[in-house]
Amino acid sequence: MERISTGIEELDRKLSGGYPANKVTLITGIAGSGKTIFGIHFIYKNCLEGRKCMIIATEETPEDILYQASLLGRDLTPYYKSGQLIMENILENRSEMIGQTRYGFKPESLDIEIPNLIELIHEGTECLVVDNIGTFALRVSTKKLRDQFDALNYLVRKRGCTALLIMDESAYNITHQLAEYSVYGSIRLLVRENSYLGKMERYLSIPKMRSTPISPEMSLFEITSEGINIRESGGGSLA
Repeated sequence: MERISTGIEELDRKLSGGYPANKVTLITGIAGSGKTIFGIHFIYKNCLEGRKCMIIATEETPEDILYQASLLGRDLTPYYKSGQLIMENILENRSEMIGQTRYGFKPESLDIEIPNLIELIHEGTECLVVDNIGTFALRVSTKKLRDQFDALNYLVRKRGCTALLIMDESAYNITHQLAEYSVYGSIRLLVRENSYLGKMERYLSIPKMRSTPISPEMSLFEITSEGINIRESGGGSLA
Protein backbone atom coordinates (compact mmCIF):
# COMPACT_ATOMS: atom_id res chain seq x y z
CA MET A 1 0.00 0.00 0.00
CA GLU A 2 1.23 3.47 -0.88
CA ARG A 3 1.96 5.73 2.09
CA ILE A 4 2.01 9.51 2.43
CA SER A 5 4.39 10.96 5.01
CA THR A 6 2.86 12.31 8.21
CA GLY A 7 5.65 14.89 8.39
CA ILE A 8 6.81 13.32 11.66
CA GLU A 9 9.65 10.84 11.24
CA GLU A 10 8.81 8.74 14.31
CA LEU A 11 5.13 8.51 13.33
CA ASP A 12 6.06 7.48 9.78
CA ARG A 13 8.00 4.57 11.26
CA LYS A 14 5.06 3.56 13.42
CA LEU A 15 2.74 3.61 10.39
CA SER A 16 4.99 1.68 8.00
CA GLY A 17 5.85 4.83 6.07
CA GLY A 18 2.99 7.22 6.79
CA TYR A 19 -0.77 7.60 6.41
CA PRO A 20 -2.34 5.17 3.91
CA ALA A 21 -2.63 7.04 0.60
CA ASN A 22 -6.09 8.07 -0.66
CA LYS A 23 -7.61 7.14 2.69
CA VAL A 24 -9.03 9.13 5.61
CA THR A 25 -7.43 9.22 9.07
CA LEU A 26 -9.17 10.69 12.11
CA ILE A 27 -7.24 12.58 14.80
CA THR A 28 -9.02 13.24 18.09
CA GLY A 29 -8.01 14.86 21.36
CA ILE A 30 -8.79 17.55 23.90
CA ALA A 31 -7.93 21.21 23.42
CA GLY A 32 -4.18 21.69 23.64
CA SER A 33 -3.30 18.08 22.86
CA GLY A 34 -1.64 19.00 19.55
CA LYS A 35 -4.26 18.04 16.93
CA THR A 36 -3.75 21.08 14.70
CA ILE A 37 0.03 20.69 14.92
CA PHE A 38 -0.22 17.14 13.56
CA GLY A 39 -2.14 18.62 10.64
CA ILE A 40 0.52 21.30 10.10
CA HIS A 41 3.29 18.66 10.00
CA PHE A 42 1.36 16.68 7.37
CA ILE A 43 0.64 19.69 5.16
CA TYR A 44 4.15 21.15 5.38
CA LYS A 45 5.90 17.89 4.50
CA ASN A 46 3.70 17.30 1.50
CA CYS A 47 4.02 20.88 0.29
CA LEU A 48 7.79 20.28 0.41
CA GLU A 49 7.31 17.18 -1.71
CA GLY A 50 5.38 19.15 -4.31
CA ARG A 51 1.85 17.96 -3.61
CA LYS A 52 -1.16 20.23 -3.85
CA CYS A 53 -2.53 20.68 -0.33
CA MET A 54 -5.62 22.16 1.29
CA ILE A 55 -6.80 23.05 4.79
CA ILE A 56 -10.51 23.51 5.54
CA ALA A 57 -10.54 25.45 8.81
CA THR A 58 -13.54 26.04 11.04
CA GLU A 59 -11.87 27.67 14.05
CA GLU A 60 -8.76 29.55 12.91
CA THR A 61 -7.94 32.08 10.20
CA PRO A 62 -5.25 31.39 7.59
CA GLU A 63 -3.11 34.01 9.34
CA ASP A 64 -3.38 32.11 12.64
CA ILE A 65 -2.41 28.83 10.97
CA LEU A 66 0.54 30.37 9.12
CA TYR A 67 1.78 31.98 12.33
CA GLN A 68 1.48 28.76 14.32
CA ALA A 69 3.33 26.86 11.60
CA SER A 70 6.15 29.42 11.61
CA LEU A 71 6.60 28.98 15.36
CA LEU A 72 7.24 25.28 14.69
CA GLY A 73 9.88 26.03 12.07
CA ARG A 74 7.49 25.13 9.22
CA ASP A 75 6.95 28.15 7.02
CA LEU A 76 3.80 27.54 4.98
CA THR A 77 3.58 31.12 3.70
CA PRO A 78 5.43 30.58 0.38
CA TYR A 79 3.15 27.66 -0.51
CA TYR A 80 0.05 29.63 0.47
CA LYS A 81 1.11 32.63 -1.62
CA SER A 82 1.91 30.45 -4.63
CA GLY A 83 -1.44 28.65 -4.48
CA GLN A 84 0.07 25.22 -3.84
CA LEU A 85 -1.60 25.39 -0.41
CA ILE A 86 -5.20 26.54 -0.29
CA MET A 87 -6.93 27.43 2.97
CA GLU A 88 -10.70 27.67 3.17
CA ASN A 89 -11.96 29.47 6.28
CA ILE A 90 -15.57 28.38 6.60
CA LEU A 91 -16.66 30.29 9.71
CA GLU A 92 -15.15 33.55 8.49
CA ASN A 93 -16.72 33.20 5.06
CA ARG A 94 -20.14 32.34 6.47
CA SER A 95 -20.08 35.21 8.96
CA GLU A 96 -19.37 37.64 6.14
CA MET A 97 -22.37 36.31 4.25
CA ILE A 98 -24.95 36.34 7.02
CA GLY A 99 -23.64 39.34 8.95
CA GLN A 100 -23.54 39.77 12.69
CA THR A 101 -26.52 39.73 15.03
CA ARG A 102 -26.59 41.71 18.27
CA TYR A 103 -25.58 38.47 20.00
CA GLY A 104 -22.75 37.70 17.58
CA PHE A 105 -22.28 34.88 15.08
CA LYS A 106 -24.66 31.95 15.45
CA PRO A 107 -23.04 28.52 14.88
CA GLU A 108 -26.42 27.10 13.82
CA SER A 109 -26.25 29.36 10.79
CA LEU A 110 -23.46 27.14 9.47
CA ASP A 111 -25.74 24.96 7.36
CA ILE A 112 -23.07 22.97 5.52
CA GLU A 113 -23.52 19.23 6.03
CA ILE A 114 -20.52 16.92 6.28
CA PRO A 115 -20.66 15.37 2.77
CA ASN A 116 -21.03 18.86 1.22
CA LEU A 117 -17.50 19.66 2.35
CA ILE A 118 -16.37 17.83 -0.79
CA GLU A 119 -17.64 20.79 -2.81
CA LEU A 120 -15.02 23.00 -1.15
CA ILE A 121 -12.11 20.77 -2.15
CA HIS A 122 -10.27 22.24 -5.11
CA GLU A 123 -9.58 20.10 -8.15
CA GLY A 124 -6.28 18.27 -7.93
CA THR A 125 -5.96 18.44 -4.14
CA GLU A 126 -3.76 15.56 -3.00
CA CYS A 127 -3.50 16.19 0.76
CA LEU A 128 -6.37 17.57 2.84
CA VAL A 129 -6.86 18.57 6.47
CA VAL A 130 -10.30 19.40 7.90
CA ASP A 131 -9.88 21.12 11.27
CA ASN A 132 -12.27 20.83 13.15
CA ILE A 133 -14.90 18.52 11.67
CA GLY A 134 -16.58 18.36 15.09
CA THR A 135 -18.16 21.72 14.20
CA PHE A 136 -20.40 19.93 11.72
CA ALA A 137 -20.87 16.65 13.58
CA LEU A 138 -22.60 18.33 16.52
CA ARG A 139 -25.34 19.61 14.23
CA VAL A 140 -26.31 16.16 12.91
CA SER A 141 -28.50 13.56 14.59
CA THR A 142 -26.77 10.37 15.65
CA LYS A 143 -28.91 8.40 13.21
CA LYS A 144 -27.73 10.54 10.30
CA LEU A 145 -24.12 11.05 11.36
CA ARG A 146 -22.75 7.61 10.38
CA ASP A 147 -24.18 7.93 6.88
CA GLN A 148 -22.69 11.41 6.50
CA PHE A 149 -19.22 10.27 7.56
CA ASP A 150 -19.42 7.25 5.26
CA ALA A 151 -20.40 9.53 2.39
CA LEU A 152 -17.57 11.99 3.06
CA ASN A 153 -15.01 9.18 3.26
CA TYR A 154 -16.20 7.72 -0.03
CA LEU A 155 -16.14 11.09 -1.80
CA VAL A 156 -12.69 12.03 -0.47
CA ARG A 157 -11.23 8.71 -1.63
CA LYS A 158 -12.90 9.14 -5.01
CA ARG A 159 -11.17 12.50 -5.34
CA GLY A 160 -7.81 10.80 -4.74
CA CYS A 161 -7.11 12.71 -1.51
CA THR A 162 -5.18 11.58 1.52
CA ALA A 163 -7.09 13.30 4.30
CA LEU A 164 -6.87 14.05 8.00
CA LEU A 165 -10.13 14.77 9.81
CA ILE A 166 -9.40 16.54 13.07
CA MET A 167 -12.14 16.29 15.72
CA ASP A 168 -12.22 17.67 19.24
CA GLU A 169 -12.77 15.12 21.99
CA SER A 170 -16.06 16.61 23.19
CA ALA A 171 -17.67 16.23 19.74
CA TYR A 172 -16.09 12.79 19.37
CA ASN A 173 -17.65 11.59 22.64
CA ILE A 174 -21.01 13.31 22.23
CA THR A 175 -21.43 11.62 18.84
CA HIS A 176 -20.68 8.21 20.39
CA GLN A 177 -17.33 7.91 18.56
CA LEU A 178 -19.17 7.08 15.33
CA ALA A 179 -16.58 8.83 13.16
CA GLU A 180 -14.00 6.17 14.02
CA TYR A 181 -16.07 3.43 12.38
CA SER A 182 -16.05 5.18 8.99
CA VAL A 183 -12.40 6.16 8.68
CA TYR A 184 -9.50 3.98 7.57
CA GLY A 185 -7.42 4.83 10.63
CA SER A 186 -7.48 6.87 13.80
CA ILE A 187 -5.03 8.50 16.18
CA ARG A 188 -5.94 9.67 19.67
CA LEU A 189 -4.05 12.35 21.55
CA LEU A 190 -4.23 12.47 25.33
CA VAL A 191 -2.95 14.73 28.10
CA ARG A 192 -2.34 12.98 31.42
CA GLU A 193 -0.62 13.73 34.69
CA ASN A 194 2.62 11.95 35.45
CA SER A 195 2.24 11.50 39.21
CA TYR A 196 5.92 10.59 39.60
CA LEU A 197 7.18 13.76 37.95
CA GLY A 198 4.28 15.95 39.05
CA LYS A 199 3.62 17.31 35.55
CA MET A 200 1.22 16.92 32.64
CA GLU A 201 2.37 14.91 29.62
CA ARG A 202 1.05 14.30 26.11
CA TYR A 203 0.48 10.79 24.78
CA LEU A 204 -0.42 9.28 21.43
CA SER A 205 -2.25 6.05 20.72
CA ILE A 206 -3.20 4.41 17.42
CA PRO A 207 -6.34 2.36 18.08
CA LYS A 208 -6.99 1.70 14.39
CA MET A 209 -4.97 1.72 11.17
CA ARG A 210 -6.06 -0.86 8.64
CA SER A 211 -3.44 -2.86 6.73
CA THR A 212 -0.80 -1.60 9.16
CA PRO A 213 1.06 -3.36 12.00
CA ILE A 214 0.53 -1.08 14.98
CA SER A 215 1.42 -1.17 18.66
CA PRO A 216 -1.35 -1.03 21.29
CA GLU A 217 1.01 0.89 23.56
CA MET A 218 0.77 4.63 24.07
CA SER A 219 3.72 6.80 23.07
CA LEU A 220 4.85 9.89 24.91
CA PHE A 221 5.38 12.97 22.74
CA GLU A 222 6.44 16.58 23.18
CA ILE A 223 5.68 19.75 21.27
CA THR A 224 8.90 21.72 20.86
CA SER A 225 10.00 24.76 18.88
CA GLU A 226 10.95 22.31 16.14
CA GLY A 227 7.61 20.52 16.17
CA ILE A 228 6.46 17.16 17.50
CA ASN A 229 8.94 14.70 18.97
CA ILE A 230 7.57 11.19 19.61
CA ARG A 231 9.38 8.72 21.80
CA GLU A 232 9.72 5.21 20.43
CA SER A 233 7.59 2.33 21.74
CA GLY A 234 7.38 -1.39 21.13
CA GLY A 235 6.13 -3.34 18.13
CA GLY A 236 2.55 -4.33 17.33
CA SER A 237 0.23 -6.66 15.51
CA LEU A 238 -1.71 -6.27 12.28
CA ALA A 239 -4.92 -4.27 12.77
